[in-house]
Amino acid sequence: MKIGITNDHTGISTKNKICKYLLKCGHEVFNYGTNTKDSVDYPDFAKKLTDAVLDQTVDYGIAICNTGIGISIACNRIKGIRCAKVNDIKEAKLTRIDNDANVLALSAHMPMYKIKDIIDVFFSTPFSNMERHKRRIEKLDKLK
Repeated sequence: MKIGITNDHTGISTKNKICKYLLKCGHEVFNYGTNTKDSVDYPDFAKKLTDAVLDQTVDYGIAICNTGIGISIACNRIKGIRCAKVNDIKEAKLTRIDNDANVLALSAHMPMYKIKDIIDVFFSTPFSNMERHKRRIEKLDKLK
């Protein structure tokens, strides 16, 4: 699987650990985040990742900032992106089943043992393809 990953300045260490884990799991990883601790604006890096998801350079994305909230908001401003800020494996599973989320947003302060579990569930859970969920996603795409 091709996974894009992005981060702001608070997420460098977490991103690097996640990249290492993803590579160990056999995924191809594309880095769209900053690599310096200089303060940056997360919307700029969210855009790089979402462009890669939409043009199918990557299959899915992971976005990291201090809380995961700001970068998830930025990602969700882009039509066709369904970014979920996830805190546990139940949310990771349900956002794939119900929402067909294509970007996973995480807090830079979440412990790696939780992140690994969330990543494993997120990337192994297929979209349900149920009619009601497809209908809702179509309605999301029409919102302005």
